[in-house]
Amino acid sequence: MLTERQKQILQIIIEDYIATAEPVGSRTIARKHGLGLSPATIRNEMSDLELLGYLEQPHTSAGRVPSAQAYRFYVDSLVEPGTLTDKDRALIDGWYQERKRDIDDIFRSTAKILSRMTKNVSMVLANKHSAANFKYLKFLPLDTGHAILCIVTDDGEMDNCVVNIPLGMRAEELDYLAGRISRMLAGRSMLAISEEDLDRAYLNVTKDKVLLSPLNSAIKKMAAESAEQKVFLGGAKQLLSQPEFRDVERVKDLLGILEEERVVKDLLAAGTDSGMCITIGSENKFSGIKDCSMVQATYRLNGEIVGTMAVLGPTRMEYGKVMAVMNYLHKYLEVILKNQD
Repeated sequence: MLTERQKQILQIIIEDYIATAEPVGSRTIARKHGLGLSPATIRNEMSDLELLGYLEQPHTSAGRVPSAQAYRFYVDSLVEPGTLTDKDRALIDGWYQERKRDIDDIFRSTAKILSRMTKNVSMVLANKHSAANFKYLKFLPLDTGHAILCIVTDDGEMDNCVVNIPLGMRAEELDYLAGRISRMLAGRSMLAISEEDLDRAYLNVTKDKVLLSPLNSAIKKMAAESAEQKVFLGGAKQLLSQPEFRDVERVKDLLGILEEERVVKDLLAAGTDSGMCITIGSENKFSGIKDCSMVQATYRLNGEIVGTMAVLGPTRMEYGKVMAVMNYLHKYLEVILKNQD
């Protein structure tokens, strides 16, 4: 158990180190923080904290830096979510108002503003429990034998591919076929559309089924993609501005993890409980982020998980600020996503 004085000194060291990235010495603490203690007394307390595993001393400095154990204690016992300034809230509000469109845009914007506000890497995993609904399709003629098939869903996504068209089929007939299929399938879940549904739409249009197979394949491909979890990243370049990542090899290892979508999904899917979770140093699952901290929160809407947000950065991150930003974004997202239903 730490004494109250040790807790106070430890908190000062952690917060000074977060702010400056420089080892903290006893004279600095005595001069800056007005504890009413001599540098010698503070130095003795720091020595005890080092023996207890809370502080480390870089070889080239007389000051101390927090250990992973110190950050764990700080997060669990000392820090509280900070309070955003009016300027911070206005920035977030304006960001969403300018960019809010479909669901993917909302999550993409969330990743960007999260990294901008925290100055670290952000990751957003968007859960989709059902595929989007079919909205319409159209054919854009390319030449006498080919057309571009465009399929649009109700969440604003669009996919296209080049297809062969039946010999002699005119543009007017393609438009009629597209309109007929669109009217029959509008509002249907993409996953529920069968080849038989498409076959019925061909009646009284053409008996040539050249288009049927690629149309069926395109719808099934888009249905699967629309039902998948999606990952949105923000601020990978922020790492380069952090003193901890001046080592190119460390940056390469971390960027290698972020480039693997499956790894990022696995990393974020680990936090299935609602609320906020903070992992520090070796508590992280992958070796490439053993020197990092991750603040992660999984959010629910109407009882279902809609997404997971996370901030990844050096252990010397502003935990209180990160938690405050994520809490504010959660409330904002909840309102936006309810309005999307």
